[in-house]
Amino acid sequence: MNQEKKGIRVVIADDHLIVREGLRLILETDPEIELVGDAPDGTSAVRLVGEVQPDVVLMDLRMPGLDGLQAIEQIHAQWPQIALVILTTYNEDGLMLRGLRAGACGYLLKDTSRETLLDAIRTAARGETLLQPEVLSRLLAQTSSGRQTPGPPPRNVAGSVTLTEREQDVLRGIARGERSKEIGAHLGITERTVKTYLSSIYTKLEVDSRAAAVAKAPLPPSLPPRFSGQPGSSPCEDANGSSGWPFMS
Repeated sequence: MNQEKKGIRVVIADDHLIVREGLRLILETDPEIELVGDAPDGTSAVRLVGEVQPDVVLMDLRMPGLDGLQAIEQIHAQWPQIALVILTTYNEDGLMLRGLRAGACGYLLKDTSRETLLDAIRTAARGETLLQPEVLSRLLAQTSSGRQTPGPPPRNVAGSVTLTEREQDVLRGIARGERSKEIGAHLGITERTVKTYLSSIYTKLEVDSRAAAVAKAPLPPSLPPRFSGQPGSSPCEDANGSSGWPFMS
């Protein structure tokens, strides 16, 4: 699809009318983005996504009936090509982890800037994973501390998965924010080989992005120093090595 001509098709799911209308006004300022529908709850969101097949869904987490996490799971299972971005006021690490595990490609807070929101939509539409740096640093801190998140466990518990020594080395590189080329240079292997290990890690953990792998896999006890929430750390690349943080400030 030529997004320059047809635009990025977006659906908003939020139970507050004022939020949906506010987001509509923001999206209408960008000629490359087209709002094709909005929904007040998870059930309506799943039905609407099936009807209009958007490129990106902005999903609130706290909604009546079918909540955002459940809607993300259902949409990702039926239409995995659609990018799901969590957009919420809830700055909760547990929800963030569960959302990424459910299939979201990124997480933004509703107080984010207009420019960041629009850039995030474009990034998600390209099939890249995105997280704001402060969000990722907290995610890594929680995962490395071993704290449990509320709610049902994921289908494949990371602790029961056996990663080879080399796969663990690659995972540590991801946690340090290294690109595939950098990981290969440090390990003395080719970038193509790194991507092969990444594919194996994704398969074992039942995930499809670096962000989800970091959220699900056990990490070393200490948080890598590059993840201080500063520019230059980017674990949110997909298996092809592309980064999902074009909007870091």
